[in-house]
Amino acid sequence: MASAKPEEKNYITPQGHQKLVDELNALMRVERPEVTRTVAWAAANGDRSENADYIYGKKRLREIDKRVRFLTSRVESAVVVDVGAIKSNKIQFGASVKLKNLDNEEAKQCAIVGVDEVDTASGRISWRSPLGAALLGKKVGDVASVNAPSGIIEYEILDVRYEEIVGGQK
Repeated sequence: MASAKPEEKNYITPQGHQKLVDELNALMRVERPEVTRTVAWAAANGDRSENADYIYGKKRLREIDKRVRFLTSRVESAVVVDVGAIKSNKIQFGASVKLKNLDNEEAKQCAIVGVDEVDTASGRISWRSPLGAALLGKKVGDVASVNAPSGIIEYEILDVRYEEIVGGQK
């Protein structure tokens, strides 16, 4: 008999964890009770087969319950990392990194966050992404190579900081 796959670590910043908890609470305390009341009211109106409020409400309850199960699983498996407490010159989870693309000399800033916190538009990348994984363990002056669809891209690490991550910027 095959053994169960061990639960993967869900590294997350305190801000990212709070966002998941807030969404879970909003679904459980606000949205689900409202939809449940609507479904109960619609069911009391008689024929459910052509009752749009009832049909949509039941569908929405299934969606909410699915999201609640997902969020509960993510919150329970979360390993909250206090980024401000990290004192390292090497890139780890939670690092804010300034990079220079060696091909076009373009510099950019990114923060390495959990998979539930990714927002590439604001520079928040997952520690499991190709770039995030390539950066882990590197320090200022090192070059990280990323295998991209267009070929290998090399980035020089210009700066590494550990501070509270807010909206992708520090």
